[in-house]
Amino acid sequence: MNCESTSEVAVDVAIIGAGPAGLTAGYLLGKQGKTVAIIEKDATYVGGISRTVEHDGYRFDIGGHRFFSKSQQVVDLWNEILPDDLIQRPWMSRIYYEGKFYSYPLRALEALVNFGFWRSAACMVSYLRYKLSPITEVKSFADWSINQFGHKLHSIFLKTYIAKVWGMPCDEISADWAAQRIKGLSLWSVVTGGLKRSLGLNRAPNNGQTASALRETFRYPRLGPGMMWDAARDRIVAAGGMVIMGHSLEQLAADGKGGWRMSANGQQGKIVIRAKDVISSAPMRELAARIHPLPDTTWNASMLKYRDFLIVALKIRSQDPFPDNSIYIHDSKVQVARVLNFRSWSPEMVPDPQVACVGLEYFCSENDGLWSMSDDDLVALATREMEILGLVDPAKVVGGTVARQEKAYPLYDETYAANVEAMRQELEAKHPSLHLLGRGGMHRDNNQDHSMMTAMLTAENILAGRRIYDIWCVNEDAEYHEAGDAGIEAAPPAREMAGAPIAEGEAAPLNSLRGARERIKPTGKDRAAA
Repeated sequence: MNCESTSEVAVDVAIIGAGPAGLTAGYLLGKQGKTVAIIEKDATYVGGISRTVEHDGYRFDIGGHRFFSKSQQVVDLWNEILPDDLIQRPWMSRIYYEGKFYSYPLRALEALVNFGFWRSAACMVSYLRYKLSPITEVKSFADWSINQFGHKLHSIFLKTYIAKVWGMPCDEISADWAAQRIKGLSLWSVVTGGLKRSLGLNRAPNNGQTASALRETFRYPRLGPGMMWDAARDRIVAAGGMVIMGHSLEQLAADGKGGWRMSANGQQGKIVIRAKDVISSAPMRELAARIHPLPDTTWNASMLKYRDFLIVALKIRSQDPFPDNSIYIHDSKVQVARVLNFRSWSPEMVPDPQVACVGLEYFCSENDGLWSMSDDDLVALATREMEILGLVDPAKVVGGTVARQEKAYPLYDETYAANVEAMRQELEAKHPSLHLLGRGGMHRDNNQDHSMMTAMLTAENILAGRRIYDIWCVNEDAEYHEAGDAGIEAAPPAREMAGAPIAEGEAAPLNSLRGARERIKPTGKDRAAA
């Protein structure tokens, strides 16, 4: 196929984006006999932000992805796709602040020693003040954080870090982000969890897993998260599906018969895919600009904002500079937000035992100073900042590389919710065969297991020929993601997967298919029938 050529295929379902959501949907639909075609603009890697990049035999994760989920369905799917390559790893994470390390979650005695008596006392007084008289109208992340931790601790630990990650002050970030990502986490739960960890009182008697705020061990593919998504891609192709790399969406046009004509461009030419259903995990803003005819709410979508991300991987001629999987950098002297030690994630990701590999995470905006820096300048910046933090001798850095991820994180400003809802309502009403899912498609800062759950629900909707599950309830009202045990929300019986009614009085787990079904809000033909 030359640069001027155009090929055309017809499938049951066309999918935009080969990240966890798109690949999960493609895999599940293929298992049920549906023909699928997935386009992915990256020419090399599937997995999106969950991909694993390889450089000179060294592998590194784009952001650190632990394979933990409270949904048994997600855990079962991971085991099915990658049955022999998930390893159990110890978890250790700390916070770096003013030249000192703090365990994460905080340990009361350690924090008292590091803070000193008077600062610790001020934190507790501030915490009690807002417990007794909280901010009543919680609009921003700052309001939420101050209510949970007190103003003093918010200023010390969260204010600088959150502004570094999101590129704007805490009082301009919607409280929705906290409600989605860290709901249920408070100073009291952090301190008591740390005390239980110190005393060894956090073992769950039923299965031996920890029930602390953060896991003490985690599962991880031995060659990084990309190993999972490479395997999913291979299974899709083996079942007769297509995964078309290096192709970006050009236009998505309704064919007037309830189906779609999707065109995508790549270095080897143009491909046109005709499909009855389309699944999109592409950023909502990008999708809206490529739908034909343009939605009435294209302006709303154009107002959605994103935070971009890059990681600098440094190779260091020494033993691992620290034992942690991750260190969160709550320090304004440097721009780096988090540092990862990849051998702690999996020893097989670092081939030379005499060379360590660490990743420095930077949050930025496309075309700003950080994003536009050359790779060499970014490696030099990362080396300097590791020296400032006292973590690495720059003379021992023997090389480095950079990976970038545009639109990595949907930004939760004060207008995002109204704009997303307007776009969602129009597309659901006009185009019931267009399905938005995943982090980008829903403009929601989901973990990968939540993105997978939206794909599972969407696959069931497509197989049923109607929207029997409301994917927008996934991760809507769940507690703090890592409180509790893995797989505690059991998969529903097969009869419920097939659409049979739920018995009266049965429980509905928040992140399960059953929970989504009980929360469905009928639209279109379903609303008329109701």
